[in-house]
Amino acid sequence: MDLRVNICGVELKNPITTASGTFGFGHEYGEFFDLSLLGGIGVKGLTPAERTGNPAPRIAETPMGILNCVGLQNPGIDRFIAEQIPFLRQYDTKIIANISGNTVEEYCGMAEKISDADVDLIEMNISCPNVKCGGMAFGTKPEMVEEVVSAAKKYTKKPLIVKLSPNVSDIAEIARAAVHAGADALSLINTLLGMRIDTNTRKPVLSNIMGGLSGPAVLPVAVRMVYQVRQAISVPIIGMGGIRSGKDVVEMMLAGANAVAIGTAMFADPLAPVHALHELEDYMQAHQIVHVSELTGAVIL
Repeated sequence: MDLRVNICGVELKNPITTASGTFGFGHEYGEFFDLSLLGGIGVKGLTPAERTGNPAPRIAETPMGILNCVGLQNPGIDRFIAEQIPFLRQYDTKIIANISGNTVEEYCGMAEKISDADVDLIEMNISCPNVKCGGMAFGTKPEMVEEVVSAAKKYTKKPLIVKLSPNVSDIAEIARAAVHAGADALSLINTLLGMRIDTNTRKPVLSNIMGGLSGPAVLPVAVRMVYQVRQAISVPIIGMGGIRSGKDVVEMMLAGANAVAIGTAMFADPLAPVHALHELEDYMQAHQIVHVSELTGAVIL
C-alpha cells in the first residue's frame, strides 16, 4: 500500500502530522517513539519574539476535551531556527513551521525569515482565539484574511498553509478568501472558543476567561467544516480537530482532507499518532485501498 501524500509539492511519507500547539518541538514525544514515523511535525506556534504566554490557570478539562488559553508561549522564531531545527532534522520527517503575528508587518517579517530557514512548509495561524489582539480579527473577516495572506505570500519561498478559525459563520467564504489571496493549502480547524465557570467561586476557570476548545468533542464540527471547504476550494487540506484514531483519520480524509494533524489526543496517549497510523494501514488493507489518497473526498452522499 502507498501511504504517501503530496502537499503543495512536498511529499509526506504518510498523512499523519502533529497539530501545532500540542507537540512542542518534539523533544518529549521523541522519548516515546521514533519521530521519523510521522509524515510531518507541526511545531509550536512561533512569534517574532519570545512569549511567556498567559498566567495560570490556562488549561481546563471539559467533557471530551480541554480548554486552553496558553497564549502562544514559545522561544521566538530566532531561537527556533537556531536551536530546534537542528534537532528536528535528525528525523526523516517534514517540518511544518507555524507562525503567528499581531500585525500584517509581523506576519510578513516572519514569513520572510522562516522561508530562509530549513523548514518544508509554513503554516500561518490567523485564527488563534487566545491572543487579545491580531489573530481573531484576521481570521474571522474575509477582507482581513485576504489582506494578511496576500501580504505574507509575497515574502514566502516555501508553500504557505493558512490555518482557519472555526469561529465564523461561513467557513467556505473564509477559505475562498485565503486561496484567492495566495494560500497554497489550508489547515482546519483551530480551536472553538469556549468558557468554563467554577461553581464554587463563581469565577471563570481560566485566567483569560475564555479559551480554545479542542479534543474529541470538536471532531464532528471539524469534519463538517473540512467537507464544506473541500466543496469550495481545490488546494490541499490538512484536517484537524478531535482526531485520536485511525478511524478518525479515515473519516477526516473522506470529508476532503489530504492529510491530518493529531493534537489533544497525545496528552492522554503520547503514542496516539503511531496507533492511528497502524489503524489506518489496517483499514486500507481490509478495504483493499492501494493509495491512501483514494480516501480524500470519497464520502458517498
